[in-house]
Amino acid sequence: MLSLLIHAALGAVTIWIFFRANDYLYERDWPGSTIGFLEGLYYVLAVGSVLTGWYFNVRYVFAYPAEASWTHFTMMLFTNPAASSAGQDVIVTNAILFPLWTMIDGPRRGLRWCWIYFVMSLFTSFGFAMGMYLAAQERQVRWNEVRA
Repeated sequence: MLSLLIHAALGAVTIWIFFRANDYLYERDWPGSTIGFLEGLYYVLAVGSVLTGWYFNVRYVFAYPAEASWTHFTMMLFTNPAASSAGQDVIVTNAILFPLWTMIDGPRRGLRWCWIYFVMSLFTSFGFAMGMYLAAQERQVRWNEVRA
């Protein structure tokens, strides 16, 4: 149970860092600062992902209280061929492709502190971090258009 609380606290810290790094995008005093349909959809999907993921994470910790750890969790991803296929896909995407994408593409677009998305994905969910990146990217595109 303590591990869940620590993860939740670290998740909250990464979300705070995300908003702090992108505070200029979330000010209300520029044209385009309202949430558009696509950005709103990204937020809804992000929140849905983190809530669903945390539902299953809580169930995992209560089902395996003595074994619950990153190592055990990762091993559980490979319990059968179907899970192994999905598990390797998520690991490669979240641990390699997602950080490369956000840390290379983000600064090109003008986003700041792009390393936070990968760290956020470790404590919230991959879907949440990706949704937040895409939402911030939408806002950054509008910000760039207004400033051009």
